[in-house]
Amino acid sequence: MASGAIRRFQERVLGPNRTGLPSTTSDIWLLGVCYKISEDEASGDTDAGSVLAAFQRDFSSKILMTYRKGFQPFRDTTYTSDVNWGCMIRSSQMLFAQALLFHKLGRSWTKKSELSEQEYLETLEPFGDAETSAFSIHNLIIAGESYGLAAGSWIGPYAICRSWESLVCKRRKQTDSKTETLPMAVHIVSGSEDGERGGAPILCIEDAIKSCREFSKGQSEWTPILLLVPLVLGLDKVNPRYIPSLIATFTFPQSVGILGGKPGASTYIIGVQEDKGFYLDPHEVQQVVTVNKETPDVDTSSYHCKVLRYVPLESLDPSLALGFYCRDKDDFDDFCLRAAKLAEESKGAPLFTLTQTHSAINQNSYGFSEDNIEEEREDDWQLL
Repeated sequence: MASGAIRRFQERVLGPNRTGLPSTTSDIWLLGVCYKISEDEASGDTDAGSVLAAFQRDFSSKILMTYRKGFQPFRDTTYTSDVNWGCMIRSSQMLFAQALLFHKLGRSWTKKSELSEQEYLETLEPFGDAETSAFSIHNLIIAGESYGLAAGSWIGPYAICRSWESLVCKRRKQTDSKTETLPMAVHIVSGSEDGERGGAPILCIEDAIKSCREFSKGQSEWTPILLLVPLVLGLDKVNPRYIPSLIATFTFPQSVGILGGKPGASTYIIGVQEDKGFYLDPHEVQQVVTVNKETPDVDTSSYHCKVLRYVPLESLDPSLALGFYCRDKDDFDDFCLRAAKLAEESKGAPLFTLTQTHSAINQNSYGFSEDNIEEEREDDWQLL
């Protein structure tokens, strides 16, 4: 299918293609960073040192993964492209690539020149379109077969999160810490009954610690960790009562965005302004590009986007997944404090809750407060 036809199909599913800034003066949150756009700045030309220019530079530095064509066929198939079915996989690759970029280069990094840094190329390299690339679409499909992944088939956020967990676990068993491609544990936050509709997700602190210990093969109690939170927030579309909490997650410095969109048309949402979500769109067909740290002059422009696209959050499919990257234990503790406060202020509709241990899951106490942060860190977290 030609790119124009794909774009028309995508617009029918996601709605009219909305570009630019929804508002000239409202704050923008982009993966934990706030940009305050003044009216004068938004209405006229901006110089390189303006807030709007800084936002646009930050946005265009985020990793874009799209449909690709021209790769080696999947096992026992004739597929040499993921056009029309690979958008959820590509969206998830963007989220993981962003977490890896934060880990390697920090949140403040932006792509400033055509000549690429080695760490930046090392981030892109494992997402190549071949079985030899650790996090390729090929290897994700192999790792996620038990969750319904198959060439030519579309899957949802829960299945792709579990597939990533399976792939990272498999890779970890095959490598040591010095050669690990993804230097962080992956932990799925799920309900008491695991599955697509397994109840409200509960972040159990002892389970997160267990994931870190397993990732370090018993060498450390804590490692960097990527938290994935698959959610179902309504029936046909996101229930409006959850919108304020979804918006608030982008104020978390640990945020690495949302996998969401519409059935059959996934996107990677990386920022918000008011009730609109800025997203990176995988629905563009591009030729396969080979990227590695030995080729600093390789053209990586196809991994970035300068067009601001947004979608009303209330129009999203209710099945989505949140991502949060915590660099260390202090970062994780800060995330827990923010998540606990968000749940407390959710008016009975939290995105997810927290508890210290499984034994506390049946409790129903709102014992958390910011006045006794140090006490709470020493005592058990309680279910919110």
